Amino acid sequence: MRQMSLTPDLVALCHREEVDPGPDGSWTQLNDDDFRTLALRLSGEADEGPLWVFAYGSLIWKPAFESVERQRATAFGWHRSFCLDMVRWRGSVAQPGLMMALERGGRCDGVIYRLPDGEKPAQIERLLRREIDDHESIGSVRWVPVRTAQRTLRALGFWVGVTGRGTSLNQPLETVAKVLARACGHVGSGAEYLYNTVSHLEEFGIQDRNLWRLQRLVADEIRSIHGHVETGAHSASAVPIT
Repeated sequence: MRQMSLTPDLVALCHREEVDPGPDGSWTQLNDDDFRTLALRLSGEADEGPLWVFAYGSLIWKPAFESVERQRATAFGWHRSFCLDMVRWRGSVAQPGLMMALERGGRCDGVIYRLPDGEKPAQIERLLRREIDDHESIGSVRWVPVRTAQRTLRALGFWVGVTGRGTSLNQPLETVAKVLARACGHVGSGAEYLYNTVSHLEEFGIQDRNLWRLQRLVADEIRSIHGHVETGAHSASAVPIT
């Protein structure tokens, strides 16, 4: 593995305790019937055979579901982008953050997970409840064609092709770095999210050029905020995996 500029020591400097503000009342929350209806629709659109999920960010290092197989896969026509505006989770109203989605263009190397055989609607509903919570986000859930070393298949993808309110598309990496170095919410910081994603991609042998540059920019930004930081000031265990 390559040595990252963004270290656990630097990530730990970005953590602070934040209170969960709760759902934003301007978004229309999904209820139980909504989740079931959407899960049934997506299940009806699925290919026959196993259920696959495409992971490109936090689902790689915190899948929150059981899988029986995983392998590298590529989604062509999409690329990772920190374009989701966050005032909750890993950001706050006082210091908004950014999280990743897939924007159009390029390619995205990620990981696909095969879920155990079972009722697809129930499996999909559990995934939906992890990933989205409002009607405005439904359009970002879609079946994505992905290519493995052996074949092409379709996998369920989340936060794919987001547009409109709540998104900041095509931002320069320098701008994103300034946000991630400062933003923190009740589940953790933007720097931690980036660190976990890049380090786990490295474990799979996946090297995203933009994210590699971004982690270096964020590391430099944290140092500029906090001054020179000696390595070893904080142990790696100070970075929670959330």
